[in-house]
Amino acid sequence: MNIIRTLDLRGDEAASSCDIPRAAVSFSSASAAAAEIIGAVRARGLDAVREATERFDGVRLDALRVPAAAIQEAWDSAPQPTRDAIRLAISRVTAGHRAQLPAAAETEVAAGAIIRQEYLPVRRVGLYAPGGLAAYASSVVMNVVPAQVAGVESVVIVSPPTRETGLPAAPVLAACAALGVTEVYGMGGAQAIAAIAYGLPDDGTGSVLDPVDVITGPGNVFVAAAKNLVRGDVGIDVVAGPTEILIIADDSADPAFVAADLLSQAEHDPNAASVLVTDSEALARAVAGELEARVARTQNEERARAALGAEHSALVIVDDIDVALELADRYGAEHLEIMTRAPRETARRVRNAGAVFVGSWSPVSLGDYCAGSNHVLPTSGTSRFASGLNVHTFLRPVQFIDYSREALEAVAQQVVVFAATEGLPAHGEAIAARFERGGGSPRATSC
Repeated sequence: MNIIRTLDLRGDEAASSCDIPRAAVSFSSASAAAAEIIGAVRARGLDAVREATERFDGVRLDALRVPAAAIQEAWDSAPQPTRDAIRLAISRVTAGHRAQLPAAAETEVAAGAIIRQEYLPVRRVGLYAPGGLAAYASSVVMNVVPAQVAGVESVVIVSPPTRETGLPAAPVLAACAALGVTEVYGMGGAQAIAAIAYGLPDDGTGSVLDPVDVITGPGNVFVAAAKNLVRGDVGIDVVAGPTEILIIADDSADPAFVAADLLSQAEHDPNAASVLVTDSEALARAVAGELEARVARTQNEERARAALGAEHSALVIVDDIDVALELADRYGAEHLEIMTRAPRETARRVRNAGAVFVGSWSPVSLGDYCAGSNHVLPTSGTSRFASGLNVHTFLRPVQFIDYSREALEAVAQQVVVFAATEGLPAHGEAIAARFERGGGSPRATSC
């Protein structure tokens, strides 16, 4: 029996409208639990955070804020290759996100009538760096860099404490040091989301956690549920589901590359989805064989086998690449790889994806760390309407309306007519009042 199922849709006229299953992840129970924790944190503050941290992380904390010396020590003690990798990631991700900065625009719609649009950063953001199965220094980079590039003045990081030290994982702290982030708290889960959304009082060390305006960052189902529950009180990026990769490939693709990339996502989580869509039966067979060989020697074999063997992972064989593209757009993958003879041409036809990795030398794992793109991406098909984390997440387009007296006078009567039409005479009077002293007053009339 193959490690991953094969779904043959050749000759099926409805293949392009087929729904590839996704992991059945229920937010209902997680939402109920998260709501209880959020309510407790809002009511009891620090005590509730400490209780939840002890219950879920097995750590009893006195002070929540990580000392600046511990952040610096994590950087100083990190191996040189790790520091070099973090620096490279910061450099490339910074360059990639600077290119996203929008320019202010000013339009003179008539003489003296100016509309100016500017992009203003939010004041303060809270960024979640996961712990649990893995601790992601890369997530610190991916969240902090676009916020800093956008001009956010205050950044706070929350990440679960480890049982060994009571602090977030050393690589997470090292990345914070490299980015100059000094406000870091050792807490995770729904309690951390509640704390940064609503704030906490002095924890006994003189540290007061002020609430944030926007929360971003990936986490488990409880973190996702908590972010969804505080949405509206603060902004969030996305409610993320399990990671997923879909690869479109033809018979020119190297099966070892395809298998390695499918496995790279499968090792995250048993709910991770790894999907190949190809018009080559021979490639599908070869990939299945490569997967069997590779998974047996991977460190996270148990997780990967569970993910690859689940209904939400498959090798899908279709009649041609046109059908593959239609399937991919319907699926809207978080990560979409293109391994065809003309990958750039194929990629130009993509409509729905969190990020598109073009050609055999642009694997998803490159984007996870050092491509210069962002790895916080929409999952569960939400790429149909949502985008990955970027500088716009931390910016608000604000319009500035700047009219002279003459410019207002030129349209005053039309504004008065609109106001009367809509039964809001005071709107028209606000215009008329400006001209009463100088004559030529537009009168608020009924229509």
